[in-house]
Amino acid sequence: MHRRLLAGFCVLMTGCAASGPGGSSPPLAPPAAAAPSPVIQGETTAKGVRGSWRSRGYGWLLTVSDKGLLLHHESAAGCYADPTGTAGLLEIFGYSQPGPEGAVHFLSLPGETRYHFDRIDRLPPSCNDEKRAWDAPRVFEVFAATLAEHYAFFKERNLDWSARVEAGRAQVSPGMPERKLFDVLSTTLQGLGDAHVNLSAEIGAEVLSFEETHSQTLELLSARARAEGRPAKEVERAWLRAYRDGILQVILGGKGHQAAKDRILWGFAAPRVGYLNVVTMGGYGDHLSREKELSALDLVLDEAMSAFHGADAVIVDVTNNRGGYDLISRAIANRFADQKRLAFTKQAYRAKGMAPQAFHVEPSPRPRFTGRVYLLTSDVTVSAGETFTLAMRALPHVKHLGTTTRGAFSDVLEKPLPNGWKVEFSNEIYLDTEGQLFEARGVPPEETIDVFPKDDLSNGHTKAVLRLVQLSARPEAAVK
Repeated sequence: MHRRLLAGFCVLMTGCAASGPGGSSPPLAPPAAAAPSPVIQGETTAKGVRGSWRSRGYGWLLTVSDKGLLLHHESAAGCYADPTGTAGLLEIFGYSQPGPEGAVHFLSLPGETRYHFDRIDRLPPSCNDEKRAWDAPRVFEVFAATLAEHYAFFKERNLDWSARVEAGRAQVSPGMPERKLFDVLSTTLQGLGDAHVNLSAEIGAEVLSFEETHSQTLELLSARARAEGRPAKEVERAWLRAYRDGILQVILGGKGHQAAKDRILWGFAAPRVGYLNVVTMGGYGDHLSREKELSALDLVLDEAMSAFHGADAVIVDVTNNRGGYDLISRAIANRFADQKRLAFTKQAYRAKGMAPQAFHVEPSPRPRFTGRVYLLTSDVTVSAGETFTLAMRALPHVKHLGTTTRGAFSDVLEKPLPNGWKVEFSNEIYLDTEGQLFEARGVPPEETIDVFPKDDLSNGHTKAVLRLVQLSARPEAAVK
């Protein structure tokens, strides 16, 4: 349901298992009492959450009973059931805590995003209409209404959704070929340039997908592939191999470490300069729960941070970070925290009356490094790599260098369409500690270092890091 972009690096390298809200009422703050508790313990559903609930934002209707969880999607164009079973839904709504005025907050894990639900007497009658025919026009209307109600950044991305919908609607008719309908839906999304927007479908034996990278570096690699007549993934794999080899063989001099299923690379780039490269915020093992992902991460960071003890500086490199989970990104940032500080806030688009939820970076009880830190980003850095950037920028001893990040912060809201296709998009508003929105424009560094120069895509990263190593090795090199 909710995840963050991370598949790209996994698939290409080693394989993996896988704007403010409307309304004028006062924001509702979460209660200070009751810690989150499991929605289902053993085979027993908690009494306080049984019944039907409507979310603020997200377009969800959740039913909790002794039979398990059932989710419906609601929009102005209709209501329909989500195919995900109870086990999958518990990954999103596995915990609950009392909210204000009889509401309930559902969470994936304690401390993570709170989804605010208000109790309703029963599901709307339209949700029980199993005989409804979801032909092409109806599917199009659900698609159009879902994006209109929940996509948060049409303004920031300069796209007139109403005009796009009118143009698309004119091309849709009952009985039209499915491939044609897919093309119409894809056309409405073209130009958003949002890395978190995806449309996918299975038509016969063919798997179709629409997405846009919105990264100059990745677009240059695609252009190279077209010019050389090679598959785009083949060209990107070669580029990523050069990236990894540059780190292990040149920056770390053949003495570096690869861990967490090769998602974390670390070592010393100079005698007293540590280097930590995180390529995904998750994917540290096959089919791991997020708790086990954290355990795998802790083992690696314990060793790295212990080794960095006494170093003059540490370079934290997320120039090729393809995202993952905020839970992971904050856990890494906590290894550099000197005290508890606000990292960012988030809230769902059009979650009427809801106050933003604050997330903090705070000192880990495990080994940490609080000396000079240089954070390196690029236009490839995306999603949880960008929330990590916000968390690190909240620390006064961290200097942000490199190039501007990609500008796709929101968790991915996954919406199955009633014909079995799926659309994914951004529906959450992330703000930094000063209330700035970086969606669609990315986070600019304090100092620019061209990490992936056009004329040297394969070796530019290594050269850029070596220049930074020379700077960071100077005792007089202040962070700010």
